[in-house]
Amino acid sequence: MPRAGHAATRAAERRAHADYTGGVYGSMLAASVVIGAGTLGSFPRLELVLLLLLTGLVFWVAHVHAQLFGARLAQQRLNRRVVLHVCRDEWPIVKAAVPPAAAVAVSPLLGLDTSGTLWLALAVAVAGQVGWSMAAARRAGAAWRQVAGTAAVNLALGLLIVAFKLVLTH
Repeated sequence: MPRAGHAATRAAERRAHADYTGGVYGSMLAASVVIGAGTLGSFPRLELVLLLLLTGLVFWVAHVHAQLFGARLAQQRLNRRVVLHVCRDEWPIVKAAVPPAAAVAVSPLLGLDTSGTLWLALAVAVAGQVGWSMAAARRAGAAWRQVAGTAAVNLALGLLIVAFKLVLTH
């Protein structure tokens, strides 16, 4: 098989076996970070952007470590290919933090105060959670009814997070 064809085949296989669990998890994590960010300091938007991205990175490292030295080490020898595979598989945790962080970064352009910024970031994180879960269900070949079901469950979980924010800020 020509090299370009082999690369395309590998890319298609990676997409077919993609696991979006990290994206759902990362979105929930980002929503939780937003809830806890009510007491930011002098530069709340910059601090929240950094907090979202750095928390995503820290949890990505934790998940990579757990995969490599927990489950994987017992099953196979670690080599560069295995490490890169695990890093790539867990990357959606970080990717899920980017949209809420971007929402925070553009919030001044929308005329939002700090409270409005927090609500926007929370809404984006919950939307990401629902979106990642739907993508996972579709990638797994689920019927549209199952996709709608997973979206509903993740929306309910997201609304629970929103309820926590309401309780904690009032």
